Amino acid sequence: MRTKGFTLVEVMIVLAIIGILASIALPSYQNYLKHSNVFEGISLASNVKFAVYEYRHHKGFWPPDNLSADLPMASSINGNATRSVTINNGIITIAYRTQVGSGQSIVFTPTIDNTGSILWQCKTGGTVPAKYRPQNCR
Repeated sequence: MRTKGFTLVEVMIVLAIIGILASIALPSYQNYLKHSNVFEGISLASNVKFAVYEYRHHKGFWPPDNLSADLPMASSINGNATRSVTINNGIITIAYRTQVGSGQSIVFTPTIDNTGSILWQCKTGGTVPAKYRPQNCR
């Protein structure tokens, strides 16, 4: 007489394979989440960059703070993983919550090229590790 079902060894092998796959996939997924959380702050900063551009274009110098650039207070520009987006003399600082790392930030520093365009440099500013930054900020 034959019984149907799996033996204990077969079940243990399947569980071991699932465990190995999970141990490989989980760190990759956590890195993906941090990337997306960092991008949230950069996305919020895009409107702030435009406000800095407009201020510089009309006044001839960098805005000293958010209110000067007609933006809400820094803590009001936030998201799930973004604590604040602050302007300080044209320099934009994105501060993150614990999803990225407590105290982590990215800093966008504006410069003007020879055609009068504003270029945003973010490779060296801030404390977010390079592996979580977008390619242009590494």
